[in-house]
Amino acid sequence: MASLKPVLIMDRPSIRVAMWSGPRNISTAMMRAWENRPDTVVVDEPLYGYYLSRTGLDHPGAAEVIAHQDTDWHRVTAGLTGPIPDGRAVYYQKHMTHHLLPEIDLAWVDGLQNCFLIRSPEAVLASYVKKREQVNAEDLGFRRQAEIFDHVCQCIGRVPPVLEAGEFLKQPGPMLELLCRHLGLDYSERMLKWPPGPRETDGVWAKHWYAAVEASTGFAPYVERNPQLPSGLRAIAAACRPYYERLYPHRLGQ
Repeated sequence: MASLKPVLIMDRPSIRVAMWSGPRNISTAMMRAWENRPDTVVVDEPLYGYYLSRTGLDHPGAAEVIAHQDTDWHRVTAGLTGPIPDGRAVYYQKHMTHHLLPEIDLAWVDGLQNCFLIRSPEAVLASYVKKREQVNAEDLGFRRQAEIFDHVCQCIGRVPPVLEAGEFLKQPGPMLELLCRHLGLDYSERMLKWPPGPRETDGVWAKHWYAAVEASTGFAPYVERNPQLPSGLRAIAAACRPYYERLYPHRLGQ
C-alpha cells in the first residue's frame, strides 16, 4: 500500500496513544486500524529489541529483532515521548506489557494517553503455544499489564480506557468510536477496513507472527472459543487470571 501523505491538524494538539497488550491478542489488527487514519503514524513494539537483548529469550527471529531495533530503553522512550514522526497529529504506539522490564522507570508513560487491551488467559495461551511451545506466566505480560494500569490510574486520578478483545470483536465500530471519544479524537470509519498485506511499519518479526493479519482486510468476526488446555497451561492461565480480572471490570462498553 502506498504511504499516506502526512496530515497536520492545526486546530488539535498532538496526542501519543500507547496501547498496552499481551501477545496473541488483536493488537496488530488494532495497529492496522489506527494506521489507516490519515492523521496517525504507528510504531510496532518499539521495546522488543531491548527486551530480547536483556532477557536472552529464544523468540522466533530474536537475533534479527535485536539487530534492527535500538536496545537502549532510554533512547527508545525518549523517541516515543518526543516529536511525532512525519508531521502527524496522532502517534499510535503498540506495546507489549512484558517488554517493559522492571528496571525501566515508568515515569515516561505519564505523558502518553495509555489504553489497555485485554484477552482471557486461556485464549491467549491456546494461541501462543502454536508459535512458541515454551511459555511461562511472565511471557504473557498479565502481571506487568496490571502494574502499568495501576501506575496510570494513580498518575491521572481516573481509570484509563480498557478494551476486552472478545467484546470488541462483537462490535468494533461502536467500540472504536467510544475509544476515540475517550481520547478526544474524531472517529473514522477508515479504522474498520484496510488493504491486505505487510506494512513497512511492521516489525521484522512479522514473518513469524503476522500471517493472519497480513491476510486480513478488517477485524475478524467474533468466534466463541472454549480452549481445552493441558494441565501445565491451565496452571499458567490460573496464575494470570487475577490480573486479567483486575482490569476486566473497567472495560469500555460494559
